[in-house]
Amino acid sequence: MNEAFESDLQPALNVLRAGGIILYPTDTVWGLGCDATNAAAVQKIFDLKQRAEGKSMIVLVGGERDILQYIAAPDSAAFLFLEAQTTPTTVIFDGALHLAPNLIAPDGSVAIRIIAESFCRHLVKRLGRPIVSTSANRSGNPTPHLFKDIEPRIIAGVDYAVHYRRSDTSTTPPSQIIKWNRDGSHTVIRANR
Repeated sequence: MNEAFESDLQPALNVLRAGGIILYPTDTVWGLGCDATNAAAVQKIFDLKQRAEGKSMIVLVGGERDILQYIAAPDSAAFLFLEAQTTPTTVIFDGALHLAPNLIAPDGSVAIRIIAESFCRHLVKRLGRPIVSTSANRSGNPTPHLFKDIEPRIIAGVDYAVHYRRSDTSTTPPSQIIKWNRDGSHTVIRANR
C-alpha cells in the first residue's frame, strides 16, 4: 500500500458512498469524480462543470472483469487491443449497463477506461463500483493538468479534494479515445497527443 495516499482513500470513499463529488488526480489530468452508478451524484458534476447533460464523461474501472459488468457482450478483441496500448486509452463501448442513466449516451454507449494509476485503482477497487472521471474545470475552460491550475470555484464545489499529488508538476496528456465498432474495428476519436 502506498502510504502517500492511504490517508486520502477513506475520506474519498466516504464521500463517494454518500453521493458526493471528489477532486482527484488520475492517470492523465486532475478530475472530478463520483459513483458512476449514482445519477444524482453525476448530476452534481454536470452542475459544477456547467456542462450540458448530453456531453459524455468517462467511467474508470479497475479491470476487464468490471467492463463485463457494465457492458452488454463486449467484443473480446477490444481487450486484446487495450492490452497492447502503452498510454491511457478510453474506449467507447455500445451496450452500457447498470450505470447512472445520465452517464449513458442516447445511443446506449459509454466511455470506459481501465485505470492504471495507483490511487485511482485502489479507490475503484475499494468502492466496488466504477467512478466518473471528467476534467476538473468548467465546461469550455482549459483542462487543469496540475492542482495549482484548478479554479478555486471548482475546488470549493467538491465534497473532498484529495491531497495526494497536489505538488506533482509532471503532466500527462488526456487519454486517447477510440470508439469500438460493432464489426470489431475501431475509430479514433482523439489520438494520443
